[in-house]
Amino acid sequence: MGPTARGTLRGVRAAAVLLAAVVVLAGCGADPAPRAAAPATGSATTADPTTGPPSTPPTTTAPPTTTPAPTTTAPTTPAPVVVLDPGHNGGNAAAPGTIDAPVPDGTGGTKPCGTAGTATDAGYPEHAFTWDTALRVRDLLTAAGVQVVLTRQDDTGVGPCVDVRGQLGAQVGAAAFVGIHGDGAAAGGRGFHVITSSLDPGGPQVAAATSTLDTDLRDALTAVEPVSDYLGTDGLDSRGDLAGLNLNTVPAVYVECGNMRNAADAALMSSDPGRQALADRLAAGVLAFLGR
Repeated sequence: MGPTARGTLRGVRAAAVLLAAVVVLAGCGADPAPRAAAPATGSATTADPTTGPPSTPPTTTAPPTTTPAPTTTAPTTPAPVVVLDPGHNGGNAAAPGTIDAPVPDGTGGTKPCGTAGTATDAGYPEHAFTWDTALRVRDLLTAAGVQVVLTRQDDTGVGPCVDVRGQLGAQVGAAAFVGIHGDGAAAGGRGFHVITSSLDPGGPQVAAATSTLDTDLRDALTAVEPVSDYLGTDGLDSRGDLAGLNLNTVPAVYVECGNMRNAADAALMSSDPGRQALADRLAAGVLAFLGR
């Protein structure tokens, strides 16, 4: 074979070898180069591998704003004040130095600080009657919404003097002052009476109110006791010698609830039911005056 033929043969063999190599490489199944991941789109929230997929933050809604309804308070009317003056005191008889001392009487003169009071023929004392009855009246008035002030706090002390008692009503702003007493007249006289000062120490307006107070008490008491048949007119009397009334500048009265020397009155005033009946009517008269 000549040189030219041998060169041609060598070129054919080289081409065949190259072609076989290409075929072998193509049959190896090599993966193509990995492609770059496409960039993420949308939310910028990144998952935390320790907690899992991100959770949607909770939404909070503010509570609705409400304006509270305005509250209104009805004005309250202060409770009226009533002074109850249980006459005398249990220790007066044993303290003549104090009880006999002169005090102003409201007329420019003087009179004794007080007295020991009277008693029934059986020995039931006026100071005990007035104290027990006043406490009963106090309880009834308090239950009806009235503020009660007593001129004395027990039945064993001395005084206070009549001028101190008489000025207490104005000091506490009382609507009324009611002195509770028992009379010591002749045994033949019976009944109660209501006393006012003839001096009108509080002026015309107070005098008019006092006239209403004494009438209301008189009308209430007639349910349990007759009006006096020995003193006053139709159960009413007016005097100018009682310091406790002369020094009062509020509507003020003394009530002589009966004659302790009279057998019928003494029986009423000495008994528990009798004192309760008198207290009921005294309270009713005061409440009528107060319009309650």
